[in-house]
Amino acid sequence: MTLWERAQLAITLLAIDPQRLGGLVIRARAGPAQAAMLAAVQGLNMPKVKLQHHMTPEVLNGDIDLSVSLAERRLVMRKSIFDCAPSLFVLPMAERCAPQFSARICQALEADLGHAVIALDEAAEEGEALPAALTDRLSFHVTLDDLALQDLTPVTLPRAIEDIRAAVRGVILPAELVQEAVKLAASLGISSLRAPLLLGYAAQAHAALHGRNEVTDDDFKLAVMLVYPHRATRLPEDPEPEAQPDGANPPEAAQEPTQAKPPNDLMIEAVKAVLPAGVLTQLQSAAKQPASGSGSGTRRKGNHRGRPLPARVGPKNSGARVDLVASLRAAIPWQTLRKAGNPKAMGPIFKASDLRHKRYEIQSDRLLIFTVDASGSAAVARLAEAKGAVELLLGEAYARRDHVALYAFRGTGSEALLPPTRSLVQTKKRLAALPGGGATPLAAGLVAAFNLAVQERRNGLTPTLILLTDGRANVALDGSNDRAQAAADAQMLAQKIAEAQIPALVIDTTIRPEKTLQTLAGTMRANYIALPRSDAKSVSAAVSSALAQS
Repeated sequence: MTLWERAQLAITLLAIDPQRLGGLVIRARAGPAQAAMLAAVQGLNMPKVKLQHHMTPEVLNGDIDLSVSLAERRLVMRKSIFDCAPSLFVLPMAERCAPQFSARICQALEADLGHAVIALDEAAEEGEALPAALTDRLSFHVTLDDLALQDLTPVTLPRAIEDIRAAVRGVILPAELVQEAVKLAASLGISSLRAPLLLGYAAQAHAALHGRNEVTDDDFKLAVMLVYPHRATRLPEDPEPEAQPDGANPPEAAQEPTQAKPPNDLMIEAVKAVLPAGVLTQLQSAAKQPASGSGSGTRRKGNHRGRPLPARVGPKNSGARVDLVASLRAAIPWQTLRKAGNPKAMGPIFKASDLRHKRYEIQSDRLLIFTVDASGSAAVARLAEAKGAVELLLGEAYARRDHVALYAFRGTGSEALLPPTRSLVQTKKRLAALPGGGATPLAAGLVAAFNLAVQERRNGLTPTLILLTDGRANVALDGSNDRAQAAADAQMLAQKIAEAQIPALVIDTTIRPEKTLQTLAGTMRANYIALPRSDAKSVSAAVSSALAQS
C-alpha cells in the first residue's frame, strides 16, 4: 500500500466513524498533496468549521452575551463554537497551537458531541510538532511531503457511507485481538491507553467498509499500519534464531512445513513496512526530549499590546488597561442580589471586585548576545570555543526563533564581530578570521552588549547576555590601564544590566573559579558557571541549560 493509498484509507475510515476516531493529522506544506487532502476532506458529509489561533476564550468557551443581557435584564449566555451539531473542525498551522487552545479542542473531543478534527501540521523543522495531548486523541497521522503530483489520485468516498456508519457500531471485535492490540502497544513503547482503543475503532470501521460484521486479521493489520507507526517510540528486537541441536539434519528440517509467525510479529512487520528509514532514531529522541519549540518565539505577558488573553482581576493602580466588557460580564450575574440590597439604585451596580484588566501575550524572538574576552594568551582558544558554541546554538535557532550576536573585547575597546542574525552561513563567514591578544577592557565589552540589548529590546527582541571571560579586567572605560578603575567600571555596568532586568549568564574560563567574576555575576543577577576547561559543546550545553531554567 502506497503512502497516498494509506492517506485515502484514513480519510475514508474517518468519514465512517468520525466521533470515535477523533480526527487526522496531515503533515504537509502548502502544495498539491495538501490541496488534494483538503479537497477530500470537503467531501465528508459533516459541517466544516475552520479554527483560528486568534480566537478568544469567549469564542471557544462561550460567555455572557452582554448586549442581550443588558437589554432583557436577565443573564443570557452566548454559545461556544463547539456547542453545535457534530462538525469537522479544520485547524491550520496546528504546530503553532498554544497549550490552552489545544486543551479546549481536546475537551471538545472528550465531550462526546460527535466532533472530529483535521489538524494541518505545516512545520518546517523536525522540532516543531502538535501538542502531544491533541495528537493522542487523533487516530491517524499521514506525512505527504515526499509525494509528487503524479502520485495523487482523486479520493472517492463510498456511496453507501450512511449505511456503513449505521453498521460500524455492530461490528464484533474479538477479545484476542483486543489483547493483541495492548501487547503490541507495549512492545512498540506506546504508553497511552487511548491508542489500543483507537486501533479497535479503526479495525471496526475497516470491517464495516467491506461489509463484514466481525473484525478479521486483515482489518486489524491495516488498522495497525494507520494508528500505531507515528506513536511508536521503539521496535522490539528480532528474536535470535534457536540453536540447532547437534546432529540435526538441515535438509530434512527445510522440508518441514514453515510455522506461521505469531500475530504480534506479523503486526510488528506491518509497522516496520510503514516507517521510513531512519525514523526510529527520531522517534527515540522525540520520546526523551520535548520539542525544542513551537516556532512562534518566546512568550511574554503584557498589558498593552499582543495577543489577547483572558482578563484577570488586578489592583486599581496596576497600570493595566481596564477591560470594560469583561468587567460588565463579572458584574451582571450579581445584579439581582445587589438590586435587592439597594432598590433605589439606578442602572447596574458595580463593585471593586468586578474590575477586570486586559492582558496580552507577546511572542518575541530571543537574542543571545555573546560577549567574549579576546585578550591575553588564551584569546584564540576562547574565541574558537565561542565560535563553536554559536554554531551549535544556531543549529537549533530556527525552531526557537533565536538570534545570535557576538562581541569580542580586547586592547582598549570592543568590536562587533557578528550583528544579530539567524543565518548559519553568514555566521561562519563572519567568524572565519578572529582577532586576539592585548589587554582586557571588560567594561567596554559590557557597554557594547548592554547598548545592543537595550536597542534590540525596543525592536521587540528578548535579549540575553552571555559573558565568556576570565574576569581579570585591567582597562577602564576611559582607556587607562587602571585595574581598580576597570573593576569599578565593570561593577557599574553590571549594576546597569541588573537594573534593566536583562537576563545574563557569566561563564568563568579560568582554571580556578575567580572570586571577582563571581562578585560581578552577583551584581549582574546573572547565573555563574565555572568552566575552567570549556569547549564548544560545554559552553553550548551550559547556555541551553541556563536558558531552559530562565
